[in-house]
Amino acid sequence: MSFLLRFDPSALGAPEETEPLPERIVSGAPRHLTWNFETLPDGALFAGIWESSPGAWRVDYEEWEFCSITEGVSILHEDGEAPVTLKAGDNFVIRPGFKGIWEVVETTRKLYVIRLI
Repeated sequence: MSFLLRFDPSALGAPEETEPLPERIVSGAPRHLTWNFETLPDGALFAGIWESSPGAWRVDYEEWEFCSITEGVSILHEDGEAPVTLKAGDNFVIRPGFKGIWEVVETTRKLYVIRLI
């Protein structure tokens, strides 16, 4: 077994298809595709590729997440803060306690690493 994990989009199998809970949707009908490449045995860390179609929904992060946008445009509206537009090439961390709205303007794809706290 190799200890190197590559985020290789050509190795993507069938994604998990989800959508935000109806009570969280602010606008549109966003659909999510997730290709999870790694889950630690204790279930506390996940890594993979996520994609969403346009729409907006409320988020409430209890986990720590590193994101790298590879395609599209999204706007993060953190409660009480100015909105932040994110596009291909942008990298960021969402810390536990982040509350607000994730708005996908153009279908967005990101690499993610999530650590449950």
